[in-house]
Amino acid sequence: MGIKQFIGYALVVLASLVVSAQGSDFEFYKLSLIWPTSACYPPSRYKTPLPTFFTIHGLWPTFANDTAVPQYGPNNRCNANPVGPDAAVARLTPIQDRLNQRWPNLRAGAENSVFWRHEWQNHGMCSDYPQDPLSYFNDTLNLATSTKFDPFKALGVQPSNTPYLLNTLLQNVYKNVGAYPQISCTKRSGGALYLSEIRFCFTRTKKTPPSVVQSCPTRFAGECRDPLTNNVHFPAAS
Repeated sequence: MGIKQFIGYALVVLASLVVSAQGSDFEFYKLSLIWPTSACYPPSRYKTPLPTFFTIHGLWPTFANDTAVPQYGPNNRCNANPVGPDAAVARLTPIQDRLNQRWPNLRAGAENSVFWRHEWQNHGMCSDYPQDPLSYFNDTLNLATSTKFDPFKALGVQPSNTPYLLNTLLQNVYKNVGAYPQISCTKRSGGALYLSEIRFCFTRTKKTPPSVVQSCPTRFAGECRDPLTNNVHFPAAS
């Protein structure tokens, strides 16, 4: 190997190591929960009947600047030899009934396991659970079903035909949970905003399941823009 080839190879290896270090050096987890009545629109594309509770979207390793850790791959070796997506789903049998209920794939004709596979591949493989998908999904279930983080209690309101001021919802969560969430909105024809997801952020502890809630750095996402002027629809389940 010539000196130029060696230097080139060394630079590639160094770049890989830097990316890997960055991929594993995230700050917190974001638990994202879906309000199906708002998120599943138009209804013809989704399963019926829709759940009447918030379902799980995922538990996402997130950098301090509130960007998600990229999925595991050639440019992000965030963990050494994580369990692959297919093998991960195969290990979920002990909690499959709970997953089917609380972490469904809401799209019409889509299997729930396809969604679990996607979430593991995009988020779980770069989490603190690279060799333990069962615990990753089980801990997420436990967080999502904890009474402390019940979205209805946290938001302090019930679904209604009357929209809520976004800032009211954010302040209610801060009062009831002790930290600000991130609320994500979708926009429908006519410009109406709908609360599609609420996200709670948890400090990374590495050796123990996420449990210490913290304020999310960015308090609104999607089509939400201004908490002081945005009125957000939170419709009742039909």
